[in-house]
Amino acid sequence: MRMLGIDIGGSGIKGAPVDVATGAFTEDRHRIATPRPAKPDAVAKVLAEVVEHFGWDGPVGVTYPGVVIDGVTLSAANVSGDWVGLDAAALIADATGREITLLNDADAAGVAEMRLGAGRGRKGTVVVLTLGTGIGSALFTDGVLVPNTEFGHIEIRGKDAEVRASAKAREEHDLGWEHWARRLSEYMARLEVLISPSLIIVGGGVSKKADRFVPLIEGVRAPIVPARLVNNAGIVGAAMAAAAARPDGFAEPAPHEAREAGGRQREGGTAEAAR
Repeated sequence: MRMLGIDIGGSGIKGAPVDVATGAFTEDRHRIATPRPAKPDAVAKVLAEVVEHFGWDGPVGVTYPGVVIDGVTLSAANVSGDWVGLDAAALIADATGREITLLNDADAAGVAEMRLGAGRGRKGTVVVLTLGTGIGSALFTDGVLVPNTEFGHIEIRGKDAEVRASAKAREEHDLGWEHWARRLSEYMARLEVLISPSLIIVGGGVSKKADRFVPLIEGVRAPIVPARLVNNAGIVGAAMAAAAARPDGFAEPAPHEAREAGGRQREGGTAEAAR
């Protein structure tokens, strides 16, 4: 089964059709810069452009960088505050004319990593951390997702952890790998006290350079491994969530059929996609 997954990031909105059984992209990824400011209507317009780029006529999985419950976005750490309390699933469905499954971006990445990546087959408590514009988190217990954890907002030295230890913070403050690893060590040690993970998976684009900082992290008991899907995990997880919301299967319809059926699909299927 193919599904279109789109990942809303702090700097770019990226999408691709995905073979949900393997996680492979069936077409090249398409990226458009995230609008500034990242207001809902502007972002929804870009999402529609991504859908049209692929000529996609079926359901779409979309990630959002914050808390999502029943299609409503309840936080907005790295986007416009206009998202808070918004029925974003309805807005995006109206803009694209497609059924939308909307979920937290780190949850989507985590689902993909647990199904096809570094967390495959792992039991116990696993946390996936996405290091990018902020720090996203996805928590799993025996493979089942606990959604919307937002551990990037744990307070460290009077600030959100992501302000000190995200990949963006490393770049903005021109931190060397050792200095940044010390900040990550402090953050992960604090997180470990709270949830006692058996495995920490580090994702986001910077995970491609995991060999430069993961060996430098100290004071953390749990093994730390890089994500296997790197920065594509959000797209793959979004596609998986959309597929899981259609348990009867999905055959890509003709364009006129899709537009007549276009609507909104509330958040669903995420935990099932992780199994």
